[in-house]
Amino acid sequence: MSRIEIRHVSKAYGKTTALKDVTASISAGKICGLLGRNGAGKTTLLNIITNRIFADQGQVYINDEPVIENDKIQGTIFYMTENTLYPKETRVDEVYKITRGFYPCFDLDYAASLADRFKLEPQKKINSLSTGYLTILKLILTLASNAPITIYDEPVLGLDANHRDLFYKELITHYNETPNTVILSTHLIEEVARLLEDVVMLKEGSILLSQPVESILQQAYTVSGDQETVDRYAAEKEVVSHETLGRFKSATIYQTRTAADEELMTQLGLDLMPAKLQDVFISLTN
Repeated sequence: MSRIEIRHVSKAYGKTTALKDVTASISAGKICGLLGRNGAGKTTLLNIITNRIFADQGQVYINDEPVIENDKIQGTIFYMTENTLYPKETRVDEVYKITRGFYPCFDLDYAASLADRFKLEPQKKINSLSTGYLTILKLILTLASNAPITIYDEPVLGLDANHRDLFYKELITHYNETPNTVILSTHLIEEVARLLEDVVMLKEGSILLSQPVESILQQAYTVSGDQETVDRYAAEKEVVSHETLGRFKSATIYQTRTAADEELMTQLGLDLMPAKLQDVFISLTN
């Protein structure tokens, strides 16, 4: 299992600061969500982890080894990006064989099986693939690589709902059968929330939080019921989102729930529900 330690990493492009003293840990054998709004520094951080660019300050370690110019460590990472790294005239089945040359554990049979399920024709050339099927090819390569660390940067670009659902299910199945360290960087928080065990959240280049999802959601909850009653309960509490439909209202609160809170909810006849990670994210990054 591979553990990633990010220690005091900063990066600037001219006068624009992309990362500011970022320190976080990504636990071995977990699925971690790297979350943040556009321009928060997510891709810059991933590029530093994978040695595509260098930090101005700080260092990244994988299993206590620095990642800079470390071929052994970089060989344990498969990074799915928006860029296409293969010649455009290459056939899909040829891409599998090329990739196996860099990742000896690449499973050709598994890749062929995934292609069949996603209906990706192996004789197709890269330059003939739609945006969605180019994404599917990259997903197949990442899953079949069997790399100890797999990184997905906006992994469902151009995919329809059915293909997104198929990918999420396959990711969990493969992870359960072949545990590794997974980083998911995406804007579709509601879709991936059920997959995530840990979260690293960036805001304007700085770490907002780095915690297990369970810990984050323990600090948040949703109450619902009559609008006036919900407003009465939520007065002076940290309400991060709310929805109103007629006389019905639900409010998500990001604040540790006490025994007195639960007693008051019971007295007021309010319903208690788990909070959504996306609601907490929107509140913290606004």
